[in-house]
Amino acid sequence: MKTLFNVEEVANMIREGRNLLLAGHESLLNRLPQGSWIGGTIPYFMSESGGIDTNEFIQVVQLPEFVISCRTLSYSSEELYKLPKDYDENGVSFIIIPAFSGVHKRFAQECASFPGLFDSPLLGWVSGFHLEEDSVKKPKVYNGVSGEVHTDRAVVLHAGLSKDKYGKVNILNLFKQGQGDVIRFKSTAFEVTECTVNGQERNFCEYIQEKKIDTQLPLVANYSGAMINVSVMALNENSKSVQLYAPVFSDVEYKFATPVENYEAEFEKVTRDSGLKRPTFACNCILNFLYANLKGKKTANIVGPMTFGEIAYMLLNQTMVYVTFEDR
Repeated sequence: MKTLFNVEEVANMIREGRNLLLAGHESLLNRLPQGSWIGGTIPYFMSESGGIDTNEFIQVVQLPEFVISCRTLSYSSEELYKLPKDYDENGVSFIIIPAFSGVHKRFAQECASFPGLFDSPLLGWVSGFHLEEDSVKKPKVYNGVSGEVHTDRAVVLHAGLSKDKYGKVNILNLFKQGQGDVIRFKSTAFEVTECTVNGQERNFCEYIQEKKIDTQLPLVANYSGAMINVSVMALNENSKSVQLYAPVFSDVEYKFATPVENYEAEFEKVTRDSGLKRPTFACNCILNFLYANLKGKKTANIVGPMTFGEIAYMLLNQTMVYVTFEDR
């Protein structure tokens, strides 16, 4: 099934009144007419023909016919806590957040405390940019209804479903906690210096360097059987700090992940064993795209943007997030 379209094709879909989730380069999204859509900047995709990075096409998800209403809203970092109040009684909410913005940080660190956050399915992704571009790197999100473009607000499409359907948020994580040291952090943060390793205080940057840890592997926390990743962005030699793609939380036990030997084969196995058919919407992590060399490779029947972060209620890293619609 085709998922990548040129600007003219997507514009026609919008004019036909379709409800769309879009991902693509800003030069393409900027040319689209107003309508029932939300979008975010990213040039990396898992497509029907395999992994690709392109500034020529937009990846399109058309919401199914049993989506009977759509409301598109945007939220500043100060307004984010109100998001669950706008959930539909029977619906799914799709969110896109611009990377490295204030709203990104606020959502990542505080979303679990938003009243009612887990009362209805919430999923989406973090917009980004081409990693090799020389232009100003400012991730954007788009409110297609209003025509507004934001670098510092989250955009959410609240989709109402017919009574005979309900949505379910799912994650697929190939990584598991390794058998190594137990690591804890004193505070919730995207950048950390100090930690404890097996109860002993250490500088986290120095620990990684001394142990020669492969930073392509994420830190993994076990939340009652759910494996949640936090990926390493960079080691800062000057400040002896470590930048992360998502925050670590205080008093949570982390271990570095067990290596995945063959991502493509393992992903194929996990999706096959799960019986997963092609979901309506899915997104995966840019780090999986890069570290597993997924360009030109297919991952089962799963398509979607390769993003700067995945959202399944909370911010995730190096994880696939998807939604399925079930019969009541």
